[in-house]
Amino acid sequence: MSSSNGDLDISPRDVVIMKVRVEYPTVSTRELSDILKNEYGIELSHNRINEILRELSESGAFRETIFPNQEMFRHYLFRIAFHYPNFAEGWESCYWDLREDPHVLMFFNADSRYHWHLVTQFRSDEQMGRWVHEFFKEHGDFLEDFHNTMLRNVHKFQTDAAIFDDILVETPEGRAYLEEHYGEIDTATDTEGTD
Repeated sequence: MSSSNGDLDISPRDVVIMKVRVEYPTVSTRELSDILKNEYGIELSHNRINEILRELSESGAFRETIFPNQEMFRHYLFRIAFHYPNFAEGWESCYWDLREDPHVLMFFNADSRYHWHLVTQFRSDEQMGRWVHEFFKEHGDFLEDFHNTMLRNVHKFQTDAAIFDDILVETPEGRAYLEEHYGEIDTATDTEGTD
């Protein structure tokens, strides 16, 4: 199964394995083997599941990440608009500084005047303020505008296992796994634009 952008080739069975690992992140692979058999009809040894998870991780299909308790840090959304006269000479060093900065939790492009968005984490408003001050000293010529929003309460910060159903519904094999798990599924709207 190729992703919509064509850069990953993952079988529906392996998508189910990722889904179950996300749903049950702390269970052993022996327990995963039982869950896969009982809920999806997939019979694999715990050793084979370990191999598949390792192969998926090595292929870049998922990354194992540790997220600290959200109460340990304050989170902020930074939005950056470029000063285009200085873009060619400033973008790359700014990009790599942001990619390598330990305070940057997530860094992504957006379709707006603010092309770069960052979710950041700091211990205090004061620490964040010092970081922004140093960032402007280093990259101010590259910035047209910088918007900062404190994220006061992070209500959800996780990937839910059910999101993998959106991938599984795209193929007959994936739909068969979903039917094994849920019973009959309604694919009239879910499969629009697939197969």
